[in-house]
Amino acid sequence: MAGDRAGGLLVGVPQAVPHAARHRRARPGGWVLPAWCALLTTAIVAPLTAPGFVLSYDMVAVPDQALLPSSVGLSSAVPRAVPLDAAVAIVDSVVTGELLQKLALAGILLGAMLGAGRALLDAGTGTRVVAASVYGWNAYVFERLVIGHWPILIAYAALPWLLVLGRAVRRGRRGAGAAGLVLVGLASLTPTGGLLAAALFGALTLAPGGRQGRRTRAVVGIAVVLLQAPWVVPSVLRPDPAVSDPAGVAAFASQPDSPAGLLGSLLTLGGIWNDGVVPDSRALASALVLSAVVVALAVAGLGELRRRIGRVEVVVVGVLAALGGLLALAGAAPGTAGVVEWLVAEVPGGGLIRDGQKFLAWYALLVALAAAAGAARLAGAMPGRKSALALTAAAAVLPVAALPDLAWGAGGRLSPVTYPAAWDDVRAALREGGGDAGDLVVLPYQPFRKFPWNDDRTVLDPAPRYLGVETVVPDALPVSGVVVPGEDRRADRVGAALDPDELADPAEGLTELAAAGVGWIAVQRDTPGEVPAAILSAAVPVEVNGTLDLYRLPEPARAWTRIPPSGPVIAADIVSLAILVAASADVVRNAFLRRRRSLRSRVS
Repeated sequence: MAGDRAGGLLVGVPQAVPHAARHRRARPGGWVLPAWCALLTTAIVAPLTAPGFVLSYDMVAVPDQALLPSSVGLSSAVPRAVPLDAAVAIVDSVVTGELLQKLALAGILLGAMLGAGRALLDAGTGTRVVAASVYGWNAYVFERLVIGHWPILIAYAALPWLLVLGRAVRRGRRGAGAAGLVLVGLASLTPTGGLLAAALFGALTLAPGGRQGRRTRAVVGIAVVLLQAPWVVPSVLRPDPAVSDPAGVAAFASQPDSPAGLLGSLLTLGGIWNDGVVPDSRALASALVLSAVVVALAVAGLGELRRRIGRVEVVVVGVLAALGGLLALAGAAPGTAGVVEWLVAEVPGGGLIRDGQKFLAWYALLVALAAAAGAARLAGAMPGRKSALALTAAAAVLPVAALPDLAWGAGGRLSPVTYPAAWDDVRAALREGGGDAGDLVVLPYQPFRKFPWNDDRTVLDPAPRYLGVETVVPDALPVSGVVVPGEDRRADRVGAALDPDELADPAEGLTELAAAGVGWIAVQRDTPGEVPAAILSAAVPVEVNGTLDLYRLPEPARAWTRIPPSGPVIAADIVSLAILVAASADVVRNAFLRRRRSLRSRVS
């Protein structure tokens, strides 16, 4: 075997080590994988060391996010960022929001790469490095970073670790189920992340065979479902149906982003619906060829992968990869788009599948592990150690060569900026105004902004999180010249009150705003968009600085009560938190027991 010729350092399987020796010395080359992953992570996030916040599309970070009722789903909006907003608000009371964002992005990338490498337990270091490169450096990671879907990337980073832990559960390893539940809980900070993680870990645990008992299967299966309760319960119990407009299916359907067309783009982990976040290199024929080589390595390594991670594990990951591919294609294929439209319009929560390309995360895991196994297989056929090492090294740098613009903050698209000082003044004025004065509306009344101090990059309006008060946010999304209607009827009502074509009398508009629970109006003067001057002329100025102005409505706001019932929502949060606490305690206990056994064995 090539592993024997290479001494187990870079390719193949490492030599067996006696039990006592394993406690005395580290595995040969054990530093290579962490060092390589740290190098690639640094190459991506190096610009983030500058002061400020990265604001890109849906990626919004603020100095101190407030814990509000909407953070746990107690609002009229669909709970897309629940319980993520609550978690961020709690954590950034310990560390600054700026540090939290940078640690999260670096941790996601480093964790994803290390996890992919660790998923190949019996592989040589070189094979693990290849897996880490393919999984951490690809078009999916680039596009989801730039579009700001870092919560989805939390689940993406957790997938290889969940594969390892799922295999450990099947082998009867104590504590593996608890560790997996902790990761599923972390991934479930958003609905899509929860689905990605729960499907993999749940399927591995419940699949037939293995040494896990019925009790383990039952406990893990139930816990995985209950960990989704913080976003499921407010979605199901909201007064208005949690269904979406079918127009969103075509708007968010996968699009070709390479010369290989839609299918080739998806097979090479691209194909996102937003062409504004596609890396420039995807248009190059050379990038297509190199990406195709990675896929070819994966095809060549599928048989070898079964031997390395197990038959059941390959079947589970393969089925999920196929499912992810079908979801990515469904919205764009004429034969299936109608089915997706029906699901989105009729099934509560069906809007989760309209952006089907995000479910390629499962496929990315299969490609990374299979490509690494394929590289190991080819290395094993090489005539000598040097040739095997050269082939493994080439496979490790292949993803970087195929996508060079992921380096340096996605080619400069992810660079920190600082908020204007005027935003702090408005936040302070809102605090002084009291929490019972009503909710806030930010103008222009549209979801996305382009600020000159953010290099005119498109970003979801940061004001609702920055200003620390409940805000009515428009959820009708402009996509490729088409406006996809939202699900929040309160937001529609506020939009109608601000539309001069709907209400000619400003006083009537203010009355409608107050009836919708609005007591404040903030106006961002440095971003494109329409501002209804007549409405502002009838409001009371509170803080006017020309950058972010604040007005108060002259009449008191009424409380908006069409929200999910608080009792079941809080109960769902408590149940989820209790599972995480219990699982974390079990992880710590088992780690302590393993450490004590290890010390005893060293003494003996």
